[in-house]
Parts: sequence; structure tokens; C-alpha cells
Amino acid sequence: MNVTRRTLLGTIAACLSAGSTFEACAEGDWPSRLVRLVSPYGAGGANDISLRILAEQLARSFNQRFIVENKPGAGTRIANELVARAAPDGYTFLYAAAPYATAEALFGKLKYDRKDLQPVTMTVIAPLFLIVNAKAAFKNLQEMIAYGKSQPDGLTFASPGAGSQPHLAAELLLRDAGAKGLNVQYRGDAMAYTELLAGRVDATLTAISTALPHIQSGDFRVLGVASAERSVIYPEASTLREQGFPNVVASGWFGLMAPAGTPRLMVDGCSRRSIARWPIPR
Repeated sequence: MNVTRRTLLGTIAACLSAGSTFEACAEGDWPSRLVRLVSPYGAGGANDISLRILAEQLARSFNQRFIVENKPGAGTRIANELVARAAPDGYTFLYAAAPYATAEALFGKLKYDRKDLQPVTMTVIAPLFLIVNAKAAFKNLQEMIAYGKSQPDGLTFASPGAGSQPHLAAELLLRDAGAKGLNVQYRGDAMAYTELLAGRVDATLTAISTALPHIQSGDFRVLGVASAERSVIYPEASTLREQGFPNVVASGWFGLMAPAGTPRLMVDGCSRRSIARWPIPR
């Protein structure tokens, strides 16, 4: 199946723009000024790309500026705290990611309370693909695990931060494989890819959208996907379950959240929107 980056991003855009997430939320003169959409990751990753597509569609729908602000770091806690402390006036939203749900368990007491943010709508569910450098000594998952067991420090996995879904999925795989490993943290997928291309880390788990150009160029190899079923976008990648790891099922997710106290009509209207899955179609 020949999938181009243009085709993939076009599909995401169509999904995100269909019945715009905020259409049910507009009331009076909202929005009458610039709206901030805060990403907890750096530019170039799956979170950033999908949010920029969403911001573009919203700007066209409402003839108002929706800007993306990247606030990476601290396992998404910097962005979470910023929005938690923002005025609940409908002009600041968090594009939350999976670490939002695990931060308290992993890091203990936070500088914000989870009650300070309220969910608006889920926008993206992204299967995680196991990606390695095409020049790596291993060609498949079993060889990668054997290689890791032969190394004093095990395998190195790049991730966009502690507590991220790629990090937790890698830990789950290492546990079930009985192998050692190290999570190497970066502020986004782009920086992780640079290190993977340079051969300074062994692997990463990531959304296919951002890795696709490197896969098609022959720089990256896909060893599997950590979803329950194969992805229609890249069906040649067998699931990790098929390869003997039935417990390793994980996907990244993104969704809009607002400061607590944001008008209920806006939040309730947005939350009725259906989940937009990525990649699409399934």
C-alpha cells in the first residue's frame, strides 16, 4: 500500500475539520480575539502536527486566529500547569496527551490539581509503531530483543518524555521480553528521530505520520505496531501481539482540555463530538 505523507495528512485534516470540533460551541461573539492552543511537545511531532491542522481548520471556520504554542518539557507538566492556571474564558486550551493521565502516579504531587482542567473532546488516537534505524544490526523484533540481551546495558529507546505512551509501551515490551533497557528522553519526535538516524539510540515507538518520510526514504525500518490490530495505513507491519507479545498494546492519544470553569455550553457542546482516530481509516 503506497501511502504518501500528503495523503496521510490530508486524511487527518479531513477528519479533524469534519463538523469542526468547536462548531457546537460558538455563542455570541466567541471567539472575538486570538485563541491559544497549547501543545505539551516540541514542533514536528504527531501532537504538534495534528494540532496545527486543527488550528488551521478552526481559523477558517471562525475567521479568527487560533495559534499553536509549543510548551515542551517535564513530561507535559509545563503545558498542563500553564493551561490549568489560565483564565477560564474560552481563549486558552490544552492539547493534552497521554502523560496527563499518568503524571500524578509517576511524579507524585503536581504543581496543579487535575481538577483544574476539564476535558473538552478527544481528537486523535495514534497507534504506536516500533521503528529502528534501517542500518541496525537487527532486522526484526526477535533479533532486536536478542541484540538487547547481548548488550551490557540493554536496548536504548527514544521517547518524548518520561511517562509518555512511547516510554511506557517500551517499558512494557522490555518487561515481557525479559530484556534490559534505557529510556532516553527528548522534547519531541523530531529530536528523537535525529538521534535514531545517527545511531545513538536503538529504537523508538512513534506515530506513523511523523516517521513516514524516513520509512519511505529507507532510513527507518518498521518492526511492528503496538495496536490490537494491524493499521490500515501501514498493514505490512504486524502487531507485537502477533509476534509473541500479547500484553504489549498501546496507543498515543490527544485531546482538548480547558481550564476548570470554562463555560459549560462550550465544553458540553465540544464533548459531544465523536473521536477522530489516527491513522484514518482504521
